[in-house]
Amino acid sequence: MLTTLVASSKGGCGKSTLVTQLASHWAQKGQHTAIIDTDRQGSSFRWATLRPDNVPGVLAFEGGRKSLQKLPPDTQQLLIDTPAGVRERELEPYLDTADVLVVPVLPSSFDLHATLGFLEELSAIKRIKSGKLPVALVANRLKPWTHASQDAITELSESSPFPVVAQLRDSQAYVLLGALGKGIFDYHSEQVRNHQQDWKPLLRWIKRQA
Repeated sequence: MLTTLVASSKGGCGKSTLVTQLASHWAQKGQHTAIIDTDRQGSSFRWATLRPDNVPGVLAFEGGRKSLQKLPPDTQQLLIDTPAGVRERELEPYLDTADVLVVPVLPSSFDLHATLGFLEELSAIKRIKSGKLPVALVANRLKPWTHASQDAITELSESSPFPVVAQLRDSQAYVLLGALGKGIFDYHSEQVRNHQQDWKPLLRWIKRQA
């Protein structure tokens, strides 16, 4: 089983978007996929319960570490969605379980500076410091044609102790599909395929770490 932990100190940065889109990708690949949603808002859990019958299902659990005991033995992909403002203490139950840790970051100076402090905390965690738990950043809700997004990526790349492995463009598609319990990997139109390309670097990185 491959376990992907998604965390950030910032609320509204796209943790649940990362979790649900990755879940839809692996489910469409025929892999038994599960989500543990530790956030009180329960966005990822709700998304999984909304998935219609014409797309592969994703198992979801609410709550904390005890949910790990409920996972079916044939689970191939596990995604853990954490609350906003999470710190090492809240992450601790999952640090030994996780194979990779992914941190979404929004392209604004306020978000960047807030996230950098969180990244410094992560870099001091023993399992991360030793390289046993790889960490990657995902720049989210970018407007690639703007200087602001380009400058944010440059600053993040230069300041972060961890690599920026993917850049996701801003799109209402995630909001609209999320309300239906779907992801961009559940569709095959040309427009959606363009968005799917944004995810390939992250998927490759996760595969390499596994």
